[in-house]
Amino acid sequence: MKSTLSNLPRRALVALVIVTPFAWSAPVGAVAAPTWQRASAAALPSGARGLYQGYLPTLACPSTGDCVAAGVYNDHANVPQGLVLTEVHGSWTAPLTITPPRDAATVAATTPNSVACGSVGNCTVVGTYQLASGDTQSFVDDEVAGHWRPAIRVGLPSNALVKGQNAQLRAISCPSTGSCSAIGTYFTNAATPILAGFAIGETHGTWGPAQVLATPSSANVNPFPTLAQVACASPGSCSAIGAFVDSQNVQRAVVFTERGGLWGQGQTVAPPANASLYAHVTLSALACAPTGPCTAVGTYYDHGGATQVFATTNAGGSWSTGRPVSMPANAAANPKAFFYGFQDVACATATTCSAGGQYRSRGGLYQGFIADEVNGVWRTATELALPSGTEAGKNGGVVAMSCVSAGNCRAGAAYLDGAGRYQALVVSQVNGAWEPGSRIVLPGGASSVGVAGGVYALICHQDNRCTATGSYLATSTAYRGFTVETN
Repeated sequence: MKSTLSNLPRRALVALVIVTPFAWSAPVGAVAAPTWQRASAAALPSGARGLYQGYLPTLACPSTGDCVAAGVYNDHANVPQGLVLTEVHGSWTAPLTITPPRDAATVAATTPNSVACGSVGNCTVVGTYQLASGDTQSFVDDEVAGHWRPAIRVGLPSNALVKGQNAQLRAISCPSTGSCSAIGTYFTNAATPILAGFAIGETHGTWGPAQVLATPSSANVNPFPTLAQVACASPGSCSAIGAFVDSQNVQRAVVFTERGGLWGQGQTVAPPANASLYAHVTLSALACAPTGPCTAVGTYYDHGGATQVFATTNAGGSWSTGRPVSMPANAAANPKAFFYGFQDVACATATTCSAGGQYRSRGGLYQGFIADEVNGVWRTATELALPSGTEAGKNGGVVAMSCVSAGNCRAGAAYLDGAGRYQALVVSQVNGAWEPGSRIVLPGGASSVGVAGGVYALICHQDNRCTATGSYLATSTAYRGFTVETN
């Protein structure tokens, strides 16, 4: 089937990491590790066959016990449909099928990519769908005062390609009720269509016209931008991250900044000093402290061609040169470091963050890593001590990260058990030290999350209560979603 579903992230489950305890140079308010309940199966619409490829990638929780998750399920005819799950005051309500825009094809392939909430009952899902012509367009679907409206088509910039379009709305942030910013890519109507970035904004509940995201002046004629995430400190004040190709055909990291509702030209983020001239730099994940700057993490090639991790922070309106983040001591000469691009980084303060992803060990296994920033300095990442008789497997890596306070973060992941089955894992950091992880008990006695399942999203609040969502193998071939809460 030709559809936007071919663009879904094909990730497997994750192995998680643990950091050796260290002394923090500033007092940290200890928060006890939460106790996780047994996971519950996420309800699907009547007749549904399961989640499409285990796809339940995005979660937003404006308050404890009030969340929205979105993904894709297969209906009774095995046709993919957009899915919204809503939690109200601690109870998950009946699932909803996203009503695609009026011009959608019969098989619309409605695919949510991101969800954000300005307040409880006021959320927005963004994603893609198909027209009868086979073109791909983007949609926004607003929840207003607890009621979901039909999705609407996103208007593209005036230079957009009319036929043959493949518009991808990737990410959204909503700093207040009725005020959101979303980013994505589209093809222009040039003689040879050019891939370009765009942004749309919602003000007081009304979506405005799209704005072109202008790449830096060093960009190639066709810059092939990738846009990963967006975060907003306040309405009309946001940052978006990604990458572009410059005039020398080298991929560079880029940050776009919105001020007063207007998006400026992208700023190239310089990689660490040990970067190759052909560094293939990209920014994958973005997080902002509650009352401070934002931090982004990504990867680059060093002088020897090894794929390494770096971080950058905005201060005083500009983004810092990338700071290298060292992989664990057992990393291979080329650790092939990787971020999944979901919730790879979280920040409790302007100078205290944690990030997680995947790396390759000298033994050839793909392991998870977590790296902590303490008082503005990134510590060497370390690897999780997995349960006895288990391993990370070929598809290990941290996917979800959330911080309650400085030195008190939570991470979601997975590992291979002694029988070679993938299991979901949650890990807690308490007063700067990462504790052993806990396996999530799956619904209905299910024995594995499968290669495509696992913890996709995890959100914790200052009251130390957390919600996680993901998917698991309900049968040998069908995935279902799960939700899991802390006590």
